[in-house]
Order: sequence, then structure tokens, then C-alpha cells
Amino acid sequence: MGTTTYPVPSSGSSTSTVLPVNASSVLLDGALTSATSYTTTINGNGGIAYLVAGDNSATITVSGTAYTVPAGSVVPSKAFGSSTSVTVAGIYVGVPSTFSSSTMPSSSDWVSVTYGNGYFVAVQASGTTAGAYSTNGSTWTASTMPSSSAWISVAYGNGYFVAVQVSSTTAGAYSTNGTTWTASTMPSSSAWASVAYGNGYFVAVQASGTTAGAYSTNGTSWTASTMPSSAIWESVTYGNGYFVAVSPGLYGSTAGAYSTNGSTWTASTMPSSSQWYGVTYGNGYFVAVQLSGTTAGAYSTNGTSWTASTMPSSSAWVSVAYGNGYFVAVAQGTTAGAYSTNGSTWTAGTMPSSTGWRGITYGAGTFVVVQSSGTTAGAYFQQTQTLPVSFGVYAGPTTIH
Repeated sequence: MGTTTYPVPSSGSSTSTVLPVNASSVLLDGALTSATSYTTTINGNGGIAYLVAGDNSATITVSGTAYTVPAGSVVPSKAFGSSTSVTVAGIYVGVPSTFSSSTMPSSSDWVSVTYGNGYFVAVQASGTTAGAYSTNGSTWTASTMPSSSAWISVAYGNGYFVAVQVSSTTAGAYSTNGTTWTASTMPSSSAWASVAYGNGYFVAVQASGTTAGAYSTNGTSWTASTMPSSAIWESVTYGNGYFVAVSPGLYGSTAGAYSTNGSTWTASTMPSSSQWYGVTYGNGYFVAVQLSGTTAGAYSTNGTSWTASTMPSSSAWVSVAYGNGYFVAVAQGTTAGAYSTNGSTWTAGTMPSSTGWRGITYGAGTFVVVQSSGTTAGAYFQQTQTLPVSFGVYAGPTTIH
């Protein structure tokens, strides 16, 4: 991890030459030199704080809210009080154009991967108890799911990893660490195809061709909900106050859906009849990709109305994720990849092999991809962290006028 220097705040010492206006005291002051991040606890005064970065830009996370602080600038935080967690990290940079190979812990249909609490976690749809976790996205360790099922989707939120299965049973699973799992029960026997977390809820959709849906406040106990139509709901995501779901249909569909709470849903219309298979949110946009082997794509600023976009090749685009300024999509049975900064204009990328790339996620500067070809193939793209970063967190006013 290297050495990180943290000067002791004293006599108003600062990483900036002049303390921010209205700053009353130094809460945290130091320099991140070669370690990837630094986390500590500070005591605020109930007001905002001023966040400062020098040398290079930084990400400073205060009580779960991440702030991008450009080098030489001051960014105000939200108000916070005592015993508040703060994490400082250098900015990750790099265009996710060419991926490297990794090796999963067993030959399985690895179909979904997520990131949370320092871990990448993957599940498989081979109908076994195999699971996997990784701290870096390139080296993996085997774990054990609570039952032999086609575990097809995994999500992280509020301290829990949650997995659902497409075996048309009521089996579910949750984990507090991504390494050991506990069984849970879904509200009906359905082919639960996707799960997402947002705004205090886990939300699951199914590919059984019914109106069944489900939501949970803790990922351990579930309540039934009703989708707006009997469709094969394949993917769900959360962003900007909305859960958004898409459907591939049997041969192509325009069916979409959105919800503000995960329990009450409204129908929406996709821009073309395609096998919409993956959806994600980032940087103010919902982005959907399709399995139809065409160049069709779609994006939305609100999750309720959609606009067509064009992918860089006619491929079976099956999954898409957002991270650090980039949307990245993967396709099955090809080395084709794609990336975009806005979800509407795409550039071709390259995967390390032609396999059934299936699931993608982003965390800690790394895009991670898994496949459903029944092999040990995996892939990742590691961005570069820009160091050193001198930083400061300074107490601001308790009230803002």
C-alpha cells in the first residue's frame, strides 16, 4: 500500500496557503502519497465543511457522500456532526477501451457481479452453490451460496449483498460481507432475473412473463409488488429517484417500466422493438442495451421517456455499467466492447477474448466483467490513481446565510 503522510493539524496548518473563507478550524489535514485511500473519523460542528485538494484532484467522501475536489479548489460539504467518517482518495483516470484477462475460481456461468464495501462479488447461473469474491477484480476467491440455484443477479446496498435466482423458486440470499451467505425467501416462485438497490430499497424483477415484482427494505425479507404488464422483466437499476426496468420480450419488446418506490410501477416505452437486456444509471442518464445483435441502444434523462442511440457494432449487447465518467457495455460471443461518456455516443472497445461476456460493474477504479460460457474467464480494466494529493477538511459555519 506504500506510505501515507498525515501531518498533525496544529496552529491552523493547512494544505492550502490560505484557509477557506469562514473556516473556523482544521478537522483533517494531510497528504496522500502512495496509499490508495485514507479513512478516519472527524468531529464536525453541525454545519458544512470546506474540502480542499492540492497537487492533484481528490475524491473526499463525507458520511457516505462523495465529493470530487479539483486540485487547488474548495468544495463545500453537507452539514455533519461528531463521529463522521471521511475517506480521501486520489482521482482515478483512464479510458476503459482495452480489458485484461482474469481467472474466476471455477468453471461456471458467471452472470452477475457487483461492488460494495471493498469487495467485488460474483454469482453464477450454473445451478450450483458456487460464488466468488475479490478485493481487486483480478484475483478471485471461491465462496458458497446457501443453496444450489441459478443465481443470476447480485446487488449491494445498505451493508448487504443480495442475490436472486432464475430457477423459478422462492430462494434468495444475502450477505453482510460478500463471502458468507444466508438464505432468504422471495414472495413468490418466479424466475427472479435482476435485483438493484436505491433509496433504502432492494427491488427485484422476474423473467417469468408475469406481473410479479418484489421489494425489500433490508434484503432479507421481501414484499410482493406488481409490474405494469406481464413481461419478461430482465434488468432493473436505480438512479435519480427512479427504479427503471427493461424487457427483452421473446423476439423484441418496447416494454419499459419505472417506479419511485419499487412497489408501484408505471409503464414506459422503449424507442424500438429490441431485446432490451441491460440497464444502468450514471451522470444524469439511464442507459439501456439490447441482445438482438443490432446497433440499437437507448438513453433517458428521466427513466420515463427514451431516445434511441447507436452502438459501435451489431453485437449481442447484454450488460452495461457506469463508473467514473464512463458507461461501458459488453456483448456475448465477441471481443467487442463499447464505452461512452454520455450514453448516447459510443466508441468501440476490446475484450480479451471471444466469450459469453454477461455481467459488468465498477468499483474502486476498476471495471470488472464476468461471463456465462461455463469457463473461468473474467476481465477487468484498472484505471490509474493520480497521486500525490494534499488535502484538508475545515470546519465551516454552523448556519449558511
